[in-house]
Amino acid sequence: MSDEQPQRTSLTEPMAFMEAPGNPPRYKHRTDKPVRYFPIEDKESGAILGYVWAGDEDDAAAYEYCVSGGARAANEGGFWFSRLRSAKARGLLPSQALAELAADQDTEGKGRPLPGSLAEAPNADVVKALAKRS
Repeated sequence: MSDEQPQRTSLTEPMAFMEAPGNPPRYKHRTDKPVRYFPIEDKESGAILGYVWAGDEDDAAAYEYCVSGGARAANEGGFWFSRLRSAKARGLLPSQALAELAADQDTEGKGRPLPGSLAEAPNADVVKALAKRS
């Protein structure tokens, strides 16, 4: 029997995220390619809670909450991310999902798409910056 301790290589190996098979399909949450987006309006106050954006080139889509909206805006993300995951599971392109979500004024969440507000941005970082300023 040896007095030597086994060497723990897991502490010295680089860590990498590997998505496990069987997880629900999701759009990527980052892109530096052009995106389209729309604001989410609070049904009660009319304030902007956040933005939903999407871009087909990188198969990306996400919800960005407005810092000024506080917990209400942050919590609204669960509703929009769920709808985006559902769209991805149905095989929709991000732009198709965005169009479907933008057209739905009868949402269950605290917010709804601001009618006629679909806009374009050079990338998702522009939308993220917009959410931080709002």
